[in-house]
Amino acid sequence: MPETDYLKIPQNRVGALIGSNGNIKKSIEKATRTILEIDSNDGTVYISPREDMEDPLGVWNANHIVKAIARGFNPEVALKLVSDEIYLEIMKLPLYIGKSKNALARYKGRIIGKNGKTREIIMEMAEVDMAIYGKTVSLIGEMDNITVAKEAIEMILNGSRHKSVYSFLEHKKETLKMKEFKELVGIEEDKIELKDGIEFDAENI
Repeated sequence: MPETDYLKIPQNRVGALIGSNGNIKKSIEKATRTILEIDSNDGTVYISPREDMEDPLGVWNANHIVKAIARGFNPEVALKLVSDEIYLEIMKLPLYIGKSKNALARYKGRIIGKNGKTREIIMEMAEVDMAIYGKTVSLIGEMDNITVAKEAIEMILNGSRHKSVYSFLEHKKETLKMKEFKELVGIEEDKIELKDGIEFDAENI
C-alpha cells in the first residue's frame, strides 16, 4: 500500500484547500480515495491512502491537486489532475529572470498582459489552465498543450514581443490540430496519399 505523503503549502491557501465546511477537502478525498490531514498553523498537508484504495496513484494524484491549489488554481480546475492525461507544470520565475523583485513584477505583468489579455490568449490558444501566484506560473493541461504554453511563456521571459508570441501560438495550434487529425484517422506519415495517386502535404491542408 502507498505510504503517507506530505507537503507544505502557503498558509493563505489553506482556506482554499479546505473549502466551505470542508467541501473541497472532501471532494479531493473522494476523487483520489485518500485522507487529507491539514495543519492550518503551518500549512503542512498529510496525504494517506484509504484502506480500500485500489488505485496506487491516488496519493500521487492528491499531492498534485493540493500542489495546484497551493499555486493559485481554483480547486475545480485542480481536480482535473485526477485524469491520467492531465498534468501540472510549475515554472519558477527566478530561474529565468533572477531574484529581483522589480523584474518579477515586470515579467508577471507581461505574462498577464493589459487587462489579462496575454494570459487569456495563452490559455485559449494552447488550451491550458494557468495560475500566476507568488514567484511561479503554473499550467494544467495535456502534455502537448503544456509544452506549447510553456514555450510561449519562455518567449515572453526572454523578451519576445507579444505579437511574436501570439503568432507562435497560432502556428502551434494549427500543428496540434493536424496532429490530432492524423491520430484520429490513423495516419503516421507526413503525407496523405489519395487513391488516384495524388499526394497532399498534410502540414499544408
